[in-house]
Amino acid sequence: MNIGVVILAAGASSRMGGQPKQLVAWEGRTLIRRVVDTALSTPFRPVVVVLGANREQIVTELDRLPVTIMENRHWEQGLASSIKTGLAALYLTQKEFDAVLFLLTDQPHVDRGLLLQLAHVYAESGKGIVASSYGGSLGVPALFDRKYIQDLLSLEGDAGAKKLFMEYPQDCAEVPFEPGRVDLDTPGDVDTFLQQNP
Repeated sequence: MNIGVVILAAGASSRMGGQPKQLVAWEGRTLIRRVVDTALSTPFRPVVVVLGANREQIVTELDRLPVTIMENRHWEQGLASSIKTGLAALYLTQKEFDAVLFLLTDQPHVDRGLLLQLAHVYAESGKGIVASSYGGSLGVPALFDRKYIQDLLSLEGDAGAKKLFMEYPQDCAEVPFEPGRVDLDTPGDVDTFLQQNP
């Protein structure tokens, strides 16, 4: 089973007051390095990292790591443009893949076990979409069978994976991941998280 990974890290962290959230440090590593290390700890390849805003600051965190770095020059157009950029990079490096797994940088509790569980449910359930469930809804990390590539490429603006969860509920399996509710969008989110997780 060939699963590629796309890490969406092109956003400007506009609510962070100028600090890229990808570079927030926790337990000795930045969030971007944590998520990349987590992806690399799985058998899934290739691992693609989509950068955009603050690329120059962030890219040094990925020095000498076995990842494909793609720049989304149109990151201001929204999340969909980063999804398309990531999929293009996936095709460039691995023509034959069964599914693609999307990750973000602002969910610090994502770990190897969760990613392996998503792949296991995909293999066992026969469903084309496997999403994490938290806070009463479905979200990322999420895995999509290659049959959904065209749907992903058709997304526009800030539409992301949630649009497909809603369109294809009958083909959607879920993996409980309540810690996914923690995402770091503002300095207050970061402060609270670091106080609770020193």
